[in-house]
Amino acid sequence: MGVLHGGVLWWGEEEIALAFDRTAHRRFVLTLGAVFGVFFLLMGLSPWDREVWLLENVLTLVGVLIVAFTFNHLTLSRISYGCVFVFLVLHTIGSHYTYSLTPYDAFSQSAFGVSIDARFGFERNHYDRLVHFCYGLLLAYPAREIFLRVAHVRGFWGYALPLMLTLATSALYELIEWGAAVVFGGDLGLDYVGTQGDVWDSHKDTALATSGAAITLAVVGAINVCLQRDFHDEWLESLRVKDDEPLGESKIARLWKTRHQA
Repeated sequence: MGVLHGGVLWWGEEEIALAFDRTAHRRFVLTLGAVFGVFFLLMGLSPWDREVWLLENVLTLVGVLIVAFTFNHLTLSRISYGCVFVFLVLHTIGSHYTYSLTPYDAFSQSAFGVSIDARFGFERNHYDRLVHFCYGLLLAYPAREIFLRVAHVRGFWGYALPLMLTLATSALYELIEWGAAVVFGGDLGLDYVGTQGDVWDSHKDTALATSGAAITLAVVGAINVCLQRDFHDEWLESLRVKDDEPLGESKIARLWKTRHQA
């Protein structure tokens, strides 16, 4: 049975062949890509508002291209690709109807006979809030995997950096929305931003994304506490000062001296 070390699952030599079959892994990712491609095309045939749909999916296209072009160089886990897939599906639904008009409540009443809005006293469409929450909940894990494998961070930083990245990118997206509203103006700008009259909409969206990431990272941390033998030592080591020499002007002086001595 594999064990967790540094947030990564490790197996003995006899289990490696079963743990990672590149062909099966590629087939899994291609299947997700094909399913999403078909779903995206179907949802794009007759969206509620074509202009809003186009605007909403600019970043979607960028994200899909990044995932596709980095697959061979940085192949992520199936969990990470699955999380990305679910998030893209949720976003595609929102872009089809526009986030302010996604009929989640009508679906809930039809499928389960329960009105979510009535049950919780909602006075606005909260689908956008759900997707912002899921942004952190679903994408914090892939972000953590990238930090672990590319930057080789460990301990505290393996949790803090994905959380900070979620907060930063969520806030950046709110700035992009604001910029788009200013550039395009009118109903298109308002529909893209989707504040629905809430002056604190951007703050709440960012808080929800960060909360979602915190939940995911807390779960990952709990699993590692249970399964990773050196969790405590690794956490302490990640906070130890590795270089006693200060940077800033001291570092510049050392570099200047080294350059002129060469």
